Amino acid sequence: MAQVIRIVRVFALSAVAVAFTCSVQAQDKAQSIANQVCAACHGADGNSTAPANPKIASQGADYLNKQLRDFKAAGGKKPLRESPVMNGMVANLSDADMKGLAAYYSGQALKPAAAADKDLAAAGQKLWRGGDMANGVPACAGCHGPAGAGVPAQFPRLAGQYADYIVAQLTAFREGHRANDPNSMMRGVAARMTDRQIRAVAEYAAGLR
Repeated sequence: MAQVIRIVRVFALSAVAVAFTCSVQAQDKAQSIANQVCAACHGADGNSTAPANPKIASQGADYLNKQLRDFKAAGGKKPLRESPVMNGMVANLSDADMKGLAAYYSGQALKPAAAADKDLAAAGQKLWRGGDMANGVPACAGCHGPAGAGVPAQFPRLAGQYADYIVAQLTAFREGHRANDPNSMMRGVAARMTDRQIRAVAEYAAGLR
């Protein structure tokens, strides 16, 4: 019996060692891809220096993985999320690569952006917390959280994101140029928002911590 127990322990330890080695190798590969492919736009640590490119450090891994998969065309069909840049970038990534990149960037520390217009940010705070019920715009906090942390696998973290990027995405949702939101949720919300409201919530989100 003692010998059997020793054998079981050896196998268990071996399995743990193999799993650890595979995990380290996956992390190394993800970091290599990040440095060689992603860093030019998003930074090696996910903190983009250009407002047109989102900060993806600390973003939920499940959300990042979904976006990467949505950018990739499959089965001869158009990708769910179209982008002249990103569609090409993910074309040669495997499912494992995308999952690894998502995990890598989610583990990086965010260097948050900041609100540039205090008056707009104040207006955005009201929309974020209370919405615009008269026009059917729900409070952003209902899905993205009071502090903009989001809900992993469902709603992205927006706190500290570039205001310009948020404006671009809300506008794309409103105009139907971005359509990978589940149940058309964001398209429905953005369709009822004015340009000023979009800019206001974007400014407020950029200043959230």
